[in-house]
Amino acid sequence: MSEARLAGKVAIVTGAGRGIGKSIARALASEGAHVVLASRTLAEIERLAGDIRTSGGAATPVRADITDERQVNHLAAESLKISGALDILVNNAGIGVFKPVVAMEVSDFDAMWNVNMRGVFLATRSVLPSMIRARSGAIVNIASLAGKNTFKGGAGYGATKWALRGFAGSLMLEVREHNIRVVTICPGSVDTDFSSSGKKGPQITQPEDVASAVIFAVTAPVRSNFSEIDIRPTNPA
Repeated sequence: MSEARLAGKVAIVTGAGRGIGKSIARALASEGAHVVLASRTLAEIERLAGDIRTSGGAATPVRADITDERQVNHLAAESLKISGALDILVNNAGIGVFKPVVAMEVSDFDAMWNVNMRGVFLATRSVLPSMIRARSGAIVNIASLAGKNTFKGGAGYGATKWALRGFAGSLMLEVREHNIRVVTICPGSVDTDFSSSGKKGPQITQPEDVASAVIFAVTAPVRSNFSEIDIRPTNPA
């Protein structure tokens, strides 16, 4: 393992079972953080926790639906048991339904808002009291360049990511006086099953690249906050 820049820290990662979340969890663990893996699918995060422990890291899987207030509060409570502090929250869980507005079901629209915004709000609110008491912490939101750029079929998903950026910007102004950083990372095309672009291959941004941005954001000098980080392929052609 590399030099443990996050030794002694506790980090929650939502949507940790696959894709970008899985890579973020591995990266945080490799830097010494005890990673709390949150997902609705327990089997996935149990496997990941086992892999992290085998590699010498520390991980605790907690099944949680982040749209459910009681489950989110349970997630925070279980995380606090580890060391009495919550140092990092990565709001990674998200879903996307990519359809023209005329073809989108109300259930599609509501599901995206419940996960992509309600879940972020609930998770963030659950960790803030501990971070404010400690006068320290980092909240990292995984948004998307869809929160800055419009495209056909992206009205519902893009709206949630524009909203996430607005939420994060206001939150940053509320908590900076407590030395809490709020960072929003906006990837473009990433080589995962989630991507709506269908772009694949080594020239496209990889989940590990997004994880590297998270590590940068939470290990940078405390005096500096990188409010937004955009990630896009250097040359996707």
